[in-house]
Amino acid sequence: MKYALITGSSGLVGSESSLFFHKKKFKILGIDNDSRSYFFGSAASTKKMNRKLIKKLNNFNHLNIDIRNFKKLEDIFKRYKNKIKCIIHTAAQPSHDWALKEPLTDFSINANGTLNLLLLTKKYCPNSVFIYVSTNKVYGDLPNFLPLIEKKKRYEIKNKKNYKNGISEKMSIDKSIHSLFGVSKVAGDLLAQEYGKNLNLKTGIFRLGCITGENHAGAELHGFLNYLFKVTKNNMKYKIFGYKGKQVRDNIHAKDLVNCFWNFFLKPRSGEVYNIGGGRSNSCSILEAIDLIEKKIDKKLNFSYIKKNRTGDHIWYITDNTKFKKHYPKWKIKYSLDKIVEEMNRRY
Repeated sequence: MKYALITGSSGLVGSESSLFFHKKKFKILGIDNDSRSYFFGSAASTKKMNRKLIKKLNNFNHLNIDIRNFKKLEDIFKRYKNKIKCIIHTAAQPSHDWALKEPLTDFSINANGTLNLLLLTKKYCPNSVFIYVSTNKVYGDLPNFLPLIEKKKRYEIKNKKNYKNGISEKMSIDKSIHSLFGVSKVAGDLLAQEYGKNLNLKTGIFRLGCITGENHAGAELHGFLNYLFKVTKNNMKYKIFGYKGKQVRDNIHAKDLVNCFWNFFLKPRSGEVYNIGGGRSNSCSILEAIDLIEKKIDKKLNFSYIKKNRTGDHIWYITDNTKFKKHYPKWKIKYSLDKIVEEMNRRY
């Protein structure tokens, strides 16, 4: 019997991971305590998705556990031991703004919670594959010092020769402002690397940008594209924070991301870091995203502009997927930006 232990199992990446690995004949140990409703309010709750997974998946075992609770986590690891073949750690506090309000909570979840899982993996199932969902915010604001050109609706890199495919893993994580959220995720990122490089666990660290998909409960402080679509469709008001709305993000569908995890699981490495995102073809500024959504649903967005940008916010970030594609050449992005928005239109 083989198990996949998935933290944040009812969130966007966690739920897609649960669905995917269940199809691959894994029994799912889904750890989720609906912390998103505490972070972002009831509209961001994962309870609905959790009920859906319980109903749809025969071999899905929901565990209402806080990853900061070492004893309760250890009870799970002690029970299943080497039957756990894969740990996908998606649970996190994911917001810059929220981290400022409760930095102790943010750090204890993102750093201490990750350490708990790594310790228990090493002790009870050291041959399992450990996938850590990191973030491009580990680079802090260094991307903002790249030479940029301001265009009509987006910022673009000045020297496309060096950044033709986007930002790679070669970018430093030092000498930058990270935001408190970025710092807590750096801690988890480095812990996962250390347990791989030094303590021989099969750890993969995936530094992500904007993740999207039909199962995302987008909120103002988290889930850019989904929240923008929901606000436009429902005639709500949207706030643009800084950079004239020209800040650029690449967007990856959660299904494409989970396929990354699967490729890594089949041929794991130890302490390997990957930048993963939608890449240049799936990139857009906020203004461009507004245009795309308005055209798709034939509605105008009501928005206001706030001049001050969010701390740690990137002006231009496009992911260079070259390293992962080199290690796993069979992986390809299947969801274009247009396809992603079309899927949202069907959902909402």
